[in-house]
Amino acid sequence: MFVELYKAVFPVWHWLLLILDICVVGFAVSHVLLRQRDGRIAAFWAVIIAFVPLLGAIFYAMFGINRIQRRGQKYRAMTDVERQAVLEACPVNPEKEVPELKMLGELADAIGKLSRYNFSVGNHMIPLRSEEAMFAMVTAIRNARRSISLCSYIFEAKGVGMEFVNELEKAKNRGVEVRVLVDNMGTMYSWPPIIHTLKRRGINAQSFMHSHFFFRVFSMNMRNHRKVMVVDGVTGFTGGMNIRDGNMLSQNPKHPVIDLHFQVEGPAVRQLQRVFAEDWAFCCGEVLKGEIWYPELEPAGEVGIIGVPDGPDEDFELMPKVIFAAIGAAKREIRVMTPYFLPDAPILWALNSAALRGVDVTIITPKNNNIPLVRWAGRTLYPQMLERGVHILEADGHFDHSKFMTVDGLWSLVGSTNWDPRSLRLNFEFNVACFDDILARQLNAIFVKSLEDCQPVTREELRNAGLLLRLRDGFARLFMPVL
Repeated sequence: MFVELYKAVFPVWHWLLLILDICVVGFAVSHVLLRQRDGRIAAFWAVIIAFVPLLGAIFYAMFGINRIQRRGQKYRAMTDVERQAVLEACPVNPEKEVPELKMLGELADAIGKLSRYNFSVGNHMIPLRSEEAMFAMVTAIRNARRSISLCSYIFEAKGVGMEFVNELEKAKNRGVEVRVLVDNMGTMYSWPPIIHTLKRRGINAQSFMHSHFFFRVFSMNMRNHRKVMVVDGVTGFTGGMNIRDGNMLSQNPKHPVIDLHFQVEGPAVRQLQRVFAEDWAFCCGEVLKGEIWYPELEPAGEVGIIGVPDGPDEDFELMPKVIFAAIGAAKREIRVMTPYFLPDAPILWALNSAALRGVDVTIITPKNNNIPLVRWAGRTLYPQMLERGVHILEADGHFDHSKFMTVDGLWSLVGSTNWDPRSLRLNFEFNVACFDDILARQLNAIFVKSLEDCQPVTREELRNAGLLLRLRDGFARLFMPVL
């Protein structure tokens, strides 16, 4: 009688489910303790896994495991011959001295040791805003004679994106070698998928880390966030701008975006081509060779440049180190513009320390963010920064996706990296560190112009925020490790 009652109250499947939950939770927590290097992130995932049975472990498997680092390292080991072929086909520039490097010698030396690329001198960089950048890129494709390499995170198959497609097809038809690489997750932002459109036009296109639709959910951390285009091996474009209609502000798009991109000329273009060649070989095994991809490059200006590739492979967490070094080297001022401001603890401490030692630290981030959760979580970081003298301003108006950093009016960092955990740890990114006072002044002018539409964040404002707003921000902060 007792046995029958026991079985009725506790069916066998309950016990099996309990055992499964214990095993899954135990395995997931063990993985967190052994693999997660950041203590805060480890604590976050341990709590989620322990208090949300089964679903917590599944959520961790989907969003918390950085598979790309292991996969990338495994790939590099398995294709060493092809990797060496890329290095031989596209050698990077030797280091040379320029006046700016002497003025910021310690910072230049630090970045030179961190990056696996070398300094290039004699370059010219032109900052381009939104529509201006789109027109410049389309024009460069239209004038291409030998080769085009294009890498983008998002590439919409409509509007201005179709202008790109049409010009790429025309270039291919007149004998230009064309290679296009788009991130697999980025293709989900528009329909039809751009890769299908390009291939139907006969254009050699690949998606980065391609997977079927269902498995994309498990590839959230496998993103190539780089934006690089090189035409004929001599004209390069890089920065943070995606190829989408939101940038065409004169056409009143539904979701307008202000952005910043850069046209690059001179020996540094070789480094842009190199990072594309590495990603292209990674995806399809083809090694780009020959003068059509790597011609001799003449000096075009006075900017000293070093490429800073970042990603969860051999370049793991390189960008946080470069940013940390730049903040530490600042003597007078630091200017930061970023669409998403969620820096990790070391960068946060570095910014606070710089302000405490008298450096003028000013940060602009959008008030109207396209990912509100990021802004809400970021606001929980503001009080400690404001208390130490950091100036934080939120920009009204259209969402500004621009990202750059300047130090002391001499040094600039531009590229694809956002100041958030995903961009700083999980994505493949590409940035360029530039030593040139003229370029820094141009960027600072853009920064000052943006101040006209900004409102400073104050401690009083944060203290007087309603309880519901503070609870909202605090709740958003719980998700900071995965934003």
